[in-house]
Amino acid sequence: MADRLKDKVALVVGAGSIGPGWGNGKATAAAFAREGAKVFCVDINEKGAEETVGIIKGEGGEARAHRADVSKAADVVAMVQACVDAYGRIDILDNNVGIAAVGGVTDVSEEEWDRVFAINLKSAFLAMKHVIPLMERQGGGSIINISSIASIRYTGVPYATYYATKAAMNHLTRTTAAQYAPKRIRVNAILPGLMETPMVLKSAGLAEAYGGKEEEVWKARAKQVPMGFGGNAWDVAWAAVYLASDEARYVTGIELVVDGGVTLKYA
Repeated sequence: MADRLKDKVALVVGAGSIGPGWGNGKATAAAFAREGAKVFCVDINEKGAEETVGIIKGEGGEARAHRADVSKAADVVAMVQACVDAYGRIDILDNNVGIAAVGGVTDVSEEEWDRVFAINLKSAFLAMKHVIPLMERQGGGSIINISSIASIRYTGVPYATYYATKAAMNHLTRTTAAQYAPKRIRVNAILPGLMETPMVLKSAGLAEAYGGKEEEVWKARAKQVPMGFGGNAWDVAWAAVYLASDEARYVTGIELVVDGGVTLKYA
């Protein structure tokens, strides 16, 4: 099935990558483009967004890069306007921004709590706040929020801020989906499991918790997965393509778990 997103405009927030390889946002932007969408690639790291755009254009797709700190309202307003100026509309909003800071409730400072909430949750709130009115005028759209299985269970590492922000994102997704269903605006969440992405290696404490070296991190995490291997950014990307496409026209308010069975049986 080619051109599943033909003639659609996708705004991907967090379209760069925190390190070498494929992060969820980077892969999602590329997958959207491969299915025919025009992709507006946003990241706080402009070079990261430009790298993704370069890949898309190198494959014959259409994309533009934009730098924004989506925890700040002014940046989000400017981001949405820049996308509309470039492509005239927004059919798909994919919120891929997130960080994982290690620490339980007795360890995390108030400043760190506020910082993670701003990046992980406020960013999605602001993006939806400023994109939904446009989607209403257009007659519909698809919003995809990237959550985590950490939103529904303890994963073995104490990061209270990540658990809390992702759990809140799930319910914000559900309630927003219910509110805007009559407007044909679909809002869904994807809950990745133990994925092999640059974010895992860059997140403070996570790599150390699994053995330090990259190969050891992936081996240790794979042993916890019933399917026997870790997922990657493309597993998230193709799930996002489905939710963004008209194939999912009757799907809203769901939490699509992409985890190789981890939440069924934590090994």
